[in-house]
Formats: sequence, structure tokens, C-alpha cells
Amino acid sequence: MRPLDMFTQGIYPRGEEGWLAASVPGHWQQTPDLAAHTGKVAYRCQFSDERQGAADASGWPLAAGRWSDKARRWLRVNGAFYYSRAYMNGVDLGQHEGYFVPYEREVGGLLQADNSLLIELDCPEERDKLGKRMITGVFSHWDCMDPQANPGGIWLPVELHASGPARLSAARCLTLACDERFAQVRFDLEVDSAEAAPATLRLTFTPRTFAGETQVISQRRTLRAGKQELGGLVKLREPQLWWTHDLGRPDMYDVTIELLLGDIVSDARSFGFGVRRFELRGWEAHLNGVRFLVKGNNYPPGDMRIATMTRARYDEDIRLARECFMNMLRVHAHIDHPALYEAADAAGMLIWQDFPLQWLYDSSILPEARRQVREMVHLLGSHPSVAVWCMHNEAVLIKDTADESVAARLLTYATGFGFNWNRDVMDTQLKAIVQAEDPTRPAIRSSGEADVPYLRKGTDGHAYFGWYRTYGTIDDAEMMQRRFPANMSFVTEFGAQSFPNIESSRRFIREPLDEGAIARLSAHHGFQAEIMDHWIPWRQAGSLAEVVDLSQDYQIFINRYYIDRLRFYKYRPTGGIVPFIFVDPYPAVLWSVVDYWRVPKRSYYAMRMAFSPQYAFCLFHPRTYAVGEAVELPLYAVNDAQHTAGGARLAARLRDPAGATLAETARSRDLPADCRPIEVDRLRLIPTAPGRYALELELTGVAHEVRQVYEIEVA
Repeated sequence: MRPLDMFTQGIYPRGEEGWLAASVPGHWQQTPDLAAHTGKVAYRCQFSDERQGAADASGWPLAAGRWSDKARRWLRVNGAFYYSRAYMNGVDLGQHEGYFVPYEREVGGLLQADNSLLIELDCPEERDKLGKRMITGVFSHWDCMDPQANPGGIWLPVELHASGPARLSAARCLTLACDERFAQVRFDLEVDSAEAAPATLRLTFTPRTFAGETQVISQRRTLRAGKQELGGLVKLREPQLWWTHDLGRPDMYDVTIELLLGDIVSDARSFGFGVRRFELRGWEAHLNGVRFLVKGNNYPPGDMRIATMTRARYDEDIRLARECFMNMLRVHAHIDHPALYEAADAAGMLIWQDFPLQWLYDSSILPEARRQVREMVHLLGSHPSVAVWCMHNEAVLIKDTADESVAARLLTYATGFGFNWNRDVMDTQLKAIVQAEDPTRPAIRSSGEADVPYLRKGTDGHAYFGWYRTYGTIDDAEMMQRRFPANMSFVTEFGAQSFPNIESSRRFIREPLDEGAIARLSAHHGFQAEIMDHWIPWRQAGSLAEVVDLSQDYQIFINRYYIDRLRFYKYRPTGGIVPFIFVDPYPAVLWSVVDYWRVPKRSYYAMRMAFSPQYAFCLFHPRTYAVGEAVELPLYAVNDAQHTAGGARLAARLRDPAGATLAETARSRDLPADCRPIEVDRLRLIPTAPGRYALELELTGVAHEVRQVYEIEVA
């Protein structure tokens, strides 16, 4: 690769001088000499073409050599940030825009025994954060990435493919209806045929995860010359359904779609597929007709350098999510690596998929956004894990989330509650396109639209009370729950920042935590120091280890505050609980519960308990009470499992500041399947002295026992 100030139409020095070894897939900033480079880079490679089209590069079952002089060859670039132009042996193959959208060019007439491929890439810095022009989402503007990082590079493989006269360039399947007897499946294909001809489509559904019959369906079509879209319906007999890991088995099929001319395969596509139906009825999730409570988290790029992610790393992340009793990950404002979706399919983890739009954009992107949102739906549509499409994250004016000035907050409010071209025009159009292209999944216009009675219906809610002053304090959160309960229907963001565990923190944080170290954390590692000042006295800590404990304690408090209340409002109206965020995409001080090295914080284990299928909790306003003021302490139990939890026992003990027992109770009862919270008992505290009182709760007789303590401050 070669860093450039400007492109020169594919003509560059042929010698080695000025060229650096490139890692593909990869990002150019992974190379030390280009660690700070943004903008333009040229990639080149030399290769010999000794194959005669005997097999496709991806291993598809194809004998292109049987087509003799009718065989066709294709260059496929699976992913590149962001503007791309390829040259094969000096011939310009045209420009492409979009980091996650694969593109193909026919190169059969250009290939020689020895070949040169050159790709010009341009990934500039988005300097105007309020008028962005690249559809890169979090990769260009986010408070959870190093602002100096640039994603530029060829981040997915570059391949040569072979086909007969008709190329099958893309395919997907969608489940239109299903039960235990039949599934109606729609398929959509993109074909490029060199000539008009009759053709046969052969679809093979082979069980991947269960024993069953392989089903083969053939349909005849007439191709016209050129690019075209084909589609149709097929019926599967006695399908095994795909379920989330907490509802059943995520059973999968291997689907192969072959395009035959005569009796010879011209091209083929193979991919995984699961039969299932996902619905949001209001904001209550139903999978294959079964209602369930969504519990999950926001998922950033698994690594800021997304090209480095592997199936094994995704499997580990999803294992951590499953063990935390999560059944959905929100892929936050980006399209992730293909391996994530494969891992989610296999593990029974639902995906809320955001289109890569984050905050505000220039209106000139509309035509490209319309094209790319359609590409997203077709690229990911076969994955049973993908359950929800969302067009935009927080389509409001935010330049820097750490800026809490009055002016910044007023601009956010104005674009949140007044007319906003991004939300009201662009996102509305994108939602309509997605609904037309995929009628099987819910489509959300933009994430974080507040519900305002008599003004507009909201979408999923964001609740940063207790962190951002744009939202307010916990007192404001209490008022919001009473006056605007619709905003709790499906909450997809809440949380507070915390430092990683001390061993991980020491890997990137200098001790002592002086002003220089704090400035570095704020500039490069996401830390919002001034915002944390509002909530905890972290600057008074005597060591980095103490800061770690203080910040994680507060994060645990905030996360439990929201989860307890949202579980209390289960189905009244809450249908989903999705905090922010799950893992760190780089070494940082963020809202995560698992750090960059995949070491869980204490807040991870606290969240795992708060997400337990059977859970006991207490609701009271977490403020400071006065001596003699009565504090009501209702004790609740809830069951999210699809079976009765028989013989659950809830015990509670109330202690004074000296540790003496003031009151205790124990009750046993059955918790019905997927029930709303049940008030099992109630205690009442009338404090006689100042100090910190403790309410100890214990839920036993269930699969995952719960033990936790609530503190009550009295002054």
C-alpha cells in the first residue's frame, strides 16, 4: 500500500520505493508508518492466474471449466472503507461507495497469466460532525472510539470468482409464515446473465443442527440478458424452528441455491438459514408466537479495528452475553463483521440491527443512504438472528456528548422535539424502503425518539438520567416514569461510565492519575471526567484502584436502578431492556460491563444477577431520607422463564447502621411462567438514627439464586 495526497487514475510507480507491506483484510493504521494517516491510500497486488475456472474461490459447487469459452470471471471486494476504485491490469473498473456493501466487477476479458490489481481507497476524516457525508456510523463519529482512529482499509477479503454464462451474485431467504407442519419461505436472487436463456433454479435445504430429510425444490425461469432480480416462494415440510437460546434450540439449515442452464450448474450460492417469525406487537416481542421479555445490551464493533475480529472472538462475546441471561444484542450504529451474524445464528442470540447512521448528516447523502439501506436488508436478511431493522441512532444534533453547555443542550432539544430533516425526511424514507424490501421484520425510524403525549409517538427509549444533565437526575427519572410511561416501552440505552478492573486499567492508564493522565484518558480513551464529577467524588480517591471501585459501584447502582424498574413494568408497557454498552472496542473508560480484553467488570456480574430469569427486587426512591421518615419497601419476585418456577422462596432482612436486624420475613410461592412482578411481601422502615441501613434480599429454590443488598441513606 502507498499513502497518497491525491489519486492519479491508477498510475503509480512500479518499483518498491514508497510502498509498504499491506495486511488484507486489515486497516492501514495498523501499520506503524501509517498510524496517524487519514484520507487516501492505494493498494496493489500481483498475482498469477493459473486456474481455468475449475472451481469458485469460495468453494461453491461449480464446474465453470465445463462452459469453455462461455465461462466468466469476477473480482469481488467484500468490504472496504470507504470510497473505492479498482483497476485490473490498468483498466478502470469504476468507483464504489460504502464500507459494508460487497461489489463485483467482471474481469474475465482482462485476466492474463500475470496480473496487477490496484485499489484506490479514500476514507477522509469527517471534520463537519453536524453534516457528515459518509455512511460509516460509529466509525466516523462516536464517543466510544478514539477520535484519532480512522477505519480506512480493505477490511474483508478480496476474491476472484468463476461462473458460467449466468452469475448468481446474491441470494437471501425470508420466512413468511411457519408452524410445525409447513414453512413458507421467500427467496430473492440477483442474477447477471450473458444471454437470454431458459434456466432452472434448484434450492436445497439441508439440516445443519438436527437430523432430518434434505428437501430439494426446483423451479423454472426464463433469463433475459443483463442484470435482473428473480424471486419466488417455496414450502418446507415439518420445519425445525429457530429459537433463542433461552426459549429453545437455534436450529439451522444449510441452503444451496444453484442456477442451471440445461443440466449444468452455471453458478451457486450457499448460506445458513433458520426458519422463524419475529414480531413486535406494540413493543412486546414474540418469537414463533411466544411472548418473551427482551434482555440484552448494545454491541459496538467487537474491535475498533473490525478487520481483526474472528469467529472465535465473537463466540466468546456471545458466550458472555448468554451467561448474562441476554437474548438480544443491538449492533449499535454500524454493520459488523459477517462472522458476528454467523455466531449469533448458531448461539440463538437475536440482533437489533442499526443502519450506520449516527447523529446528523448532510442532506446530500439521501440517494446513497437509500441505496445502502436496501443493500443492508438483502445482505443480512437470511440470518434468523437479525430481528429488527433501525434506520438511525439518535437523529439529533450532537457534536460531542461530553459538551454539556447550555447551548449544546438547547440544540439537542430543538432537533429532538422540533422538525429535523434527518429524522422526518431521510429516516422516514429509509424506513419505507426497508418495509417494502423486508415485510417480515419490524422497522424503526430512528432510535431514541421520545414519546410526547399529543405531539408524537416515540420509538425505543434512551434514559441517561444519572449521567447526562441533558436528561437530568434520578429525581427526574422518577418523574418521567410517572408522567411519560410510554418511554419505558422498550429502552435501548442507559448506563454510566466505569473504569475497567485494576489489572486491565493499568495496561493503558498511567499512575498516579494526575491531570496529565486524566487529559489523555479524556482525549483518547473516552473518559468523560467532568460528567463523572457530578455523580461521584472520584477525584478525591487516593489511588487508581479506589477510582475503579467508586466508578464500578456507581455503574452497578445506575444499571440496577433501571433494570429493577423496567422489570417492574414488564409488559406494562416494558417489552425490552437493553443497556449501553456490552464490551469496549478498544482500551477505554466507557459504559461497558466487559473491558477490551474481555475481562468482566463487577458490574457484569451485577447485571447478570439483575437479568436472572427468576429475580427478587425492591423498589423505593434512592434518595436520602430523614430520621423518622417512613420508607415503604415492597418486595417483588418475577419469572421470565416459559415454565413455572415452583417453590421459590423470598427472604428479606432489614438491618440498621450497626448491623442489627430490625425486621425480617420469608415467603414461599410458585412463580407462574413469564409472569409480571408479584409483590410477595412488604417491609416498612422508620429510621431512628442517621446512617446507612441495609435491606438484604435472597431468592432461593430457583435455578439461579439471587442475593443482593439495597442501601438506604438516612441523614
